[in-house]
This record gives sequence, structure tokens and C-alpha cells, in this order.
Amino acid sequence: MALAVAAAAVLGALIGSFLTVVASRVPERRSIVHPGSACPSCGRELRWRDNVPIVSWLALRGRCAGCGTRIGIRYPLMEAGTAVTFAAVVAVNGADAMLAVELPFAAIMIVLGVIDAERRVVPNPIVAVAAAYGLVALAVVDLGDLPEHLICGAGAFTAFLLIALAHPAGMGMGDVKLAGVMGLYLGLAVIPAFLVAFLGGSLVGVGVMIRGGIGERKKGLPFVPFLALGGLVALLAGPDLIELYSDRFL
Repeated sequence: MALAVAAAAVLGALIGSFLTVVASRVPERRSIVHPGSACPSCGRELRWRDNVPIVSWLALRGRCAGCGTRIGIRYPLMEAGTAVTFAAVVAVNGADAMLAVELPFAAIMIVLGVIDAERRVVPNPIVAVAAAYGLVALAVVDLGDLPEHLICGAGAFTAFLLIALAHPAGMGMGDVKLAGVMGLYLGLAVIPAFLVAFLGGSLVGVGVMIRGGIGERKKGLPFVPFLALGGLVALLAGPDLIELYSDRFL
């Protein structure tokens, strides 16, 4: 298990490096394949030794090896965050076939949370690919539970759609589509995921309003980062939270 967790961490760091490219290019409708990674300031293409997740950023002290321009800390944070998340998923859920569903879902949550936080947008291509992959992966590794996941995906989509129609200023269609994808991947565990998301969003929203005053009340918070948080919590502890609620209140 220790070896599996370590391997997951390394894989997560590599995937996290790729996610930084996705987060930067997809919202701008640029290819994620070509050209290769390069400094956004001088355009110098990165050498392999300058593109090792986390390590290169630390070795270069957060600057481009060519022009010396500072490289944002978002890059190593995404790499490290994905590494820790992948390791946690394997440590908690075990190393089995479901990792083919769980690890991509974790990556989707991370990259969409970052994109929405930075740009206030949920790119349709990522959501569409996530939905298509989820259907195929679940059909292969968990066919017996696929109907439940489909029902939960449809239910989550419908619930968020009704919220968006009732309160368009507070909920966008990107949130609605992502909710459906989360239901597809998580099944019934999407319920605690949404509870965590709404609780986290409410607490942060109240804090922002208290600190910023009336002016901040007119500004909406991006909600996908909270959905991503809820999704990751549900991925690690969703069934346990449902069981705890059932034992205490049902």
C-alpha cells in the first residue's frame, strides 16, 4: 500500500503539471498539445529539467531560467495539490479498478475549481469530456451500479437547473452541468458533496460580506471551487458521511 500511495503521488504531480497547462489554455481555446510548455514572458520553450513538477520551480526559485521572470506559485501548488489528492484517494479507497474513475474525477475537480476561481468560467469541452469518460469508465469497472450513477447525475443536474432558473444571478449553467457530472461519478455520495459545497460557499460568502461591506455583497463568488471541495470530500468520505447520517438520524 505504501508503494501504491507513493506511485499515486508521483502520478498526481505529473498530472498536476498537465492540469496547469489545461487551466491556462483551454479557457483561451488554445491547444493543450502544441506548442510545448514555454515561458509566458519570453516564449522560451522549457527544457525537460526545467519542467519537473515542483522540483524545477523550487530549483529555479520560482523564476524562468531564461529571462528570470517570476513564475506564479499556482504551478507548484496545483502539482503538489494533485499529488496529495491522488495519494489520499489511494490511501483511503485502496488501489483497485475504481481508481480509473476516482483519480480522473479528482483531476477534473481540481482543474475546474482553479479555472472558475481565476476566470469565472466552466469550459464546456472539459465538462463534456468528463461526462463521456465517466460513462465509459463506469460501464467498464462498475456496470452494476451504473443505473444508480445515471439517476444521481440526472437528479443533480435537474436540482441545480431549478436553482439556476429561480436565481440566475447566483447559479450559472456551468455549475448545472458540472453538478450532473458530479452525480454521475459520485452516485449517492453527491449528496454530502453538495452539502459541503453549499456550507463552504455560505461561510465564505458571509465572511466576504462582513469584511467588505455593502460593496462586496454585489459581487458573486465563483461556486465551482466549493463544488470541487465538496466533490473531493465526497470522494474520500462520502459513503461514510451517508452512513453516519443514517445511523444518527434515520
